[in-house]
Amino acid sequence: MARCAVLYYGRQMRGGWWKSPILQSVVPVIEGAQHVRLDLAEIERVATWMAAEEWVPLDAPAPANADPFFFSDDLDQQVDLIMLANSIDFAFTDFTTSQKFEVDYLGGRWSDSEAMGACLHRAIVAGEPILDGAWAANVDRAGLERLFRAEMEMPMLDERVAVLNEVGGVLVDNYQGRWHTWIASCAPALFANGDGLLERMEAEFPRFRDSSDWHGHTVKIQKLPQLGLWIAHRALTPAGRPLVRDPEMFTAFADYIVPLGLNVMGITHYTPELTARVLAGDLLPRDSDEEIEIRAHTVYATALLTDAINARRPAGRGLIIPEVDYRLWKSYHATHVPHHLTRTIMY
Repeated sequence: MARCAVLYYGRQMRGGWWKSPILQSVVPVIEGAQHVRLDLAEIERVATWMAAEEWVPLDAPAPANADPFFFSDDLDQQVDLIMLANSIDFAFTDFTTSQKFEVDYLGGRWSDSEAMGACLHRAIVAGEPILDGAWAANVDRAGLERLFRAEMEMPMLDERVAVLNEVGGVLVDNYQGRWHTWIASCAPALFANGDGLLERMEAEFPRFRDSSDWHGHTVKIQKLPQLGLWIAHRALTPAGRPLVRDPEMFTAFADYIVPLGLNVMGITHYTPELTARVLAGDLLPRDSDEEIEIRAHTVYATALLTDAINARRPAGRGLIIPEVDYRLWKSYHATHVPHHLTRTIMY
């Protein structure tokens, strides 16, 4: 498996994302993995039909009423909400019961991070000052219990309080309490010799330092910082204000759902032992070999899949990794099929 993956990597460096420090950091895991493997033929098979699907251009305006949680035409406020949500966008499945967090709102039932989005929208409509860093810096458990009221308690509520207090404190101390002010202070790129948005998030906000040690190799995943910046970039681009000049440097947002999608499609395969643990709902410890391999393969396989899709698309109509990532996430985020479970604030 490792030898084939390395040869395939050398042959498929089409997208600019192969220069990403994140993608480069996972290569040693792919080469030495013991619990997860790639099915390269399946990547080609899936790419064949996925390449034929309709993909909306990044600069295309969203259809009217496409966002049920729309609340303002002010792009700065939209960015503030995106980054607030991104700070606490983790662990929506109860680790004991495997029940997913859901909420009924605006005539529908929302699951996973969309349920969180519904709760945040509900609070904004009610006049709660949740976009102000001072709110985040001072919110307590009772405040989040009210914010996320639903049939079940939001998992890891205490950890979310700690994250908001930390992030809110940085914003209040340095950026007038607003995420959009922090963004304006950075270079408009993911990577810019230390001044890029992704680099600055990791440096200034400890909760966004999503890396692991794998047998002496530093594996950088950076799920949440990448995801927040991508969603902001996607929101601002149709308005002529793209957030970053290097969107091809985004990699997959390795969480619980995208690995599940890749596994269901047969692009990744787990050992029988790991499969049994996932199906049983066993917790995989953070930074364990199994957990790191699942996430590293998510980053790597999605890059290969995007390359394979683009090889089948017309010139000028290629995709970048976050678009393929979302295709996988949207299809499987509410599925009944179990995904791996790891107790962490990183995804």
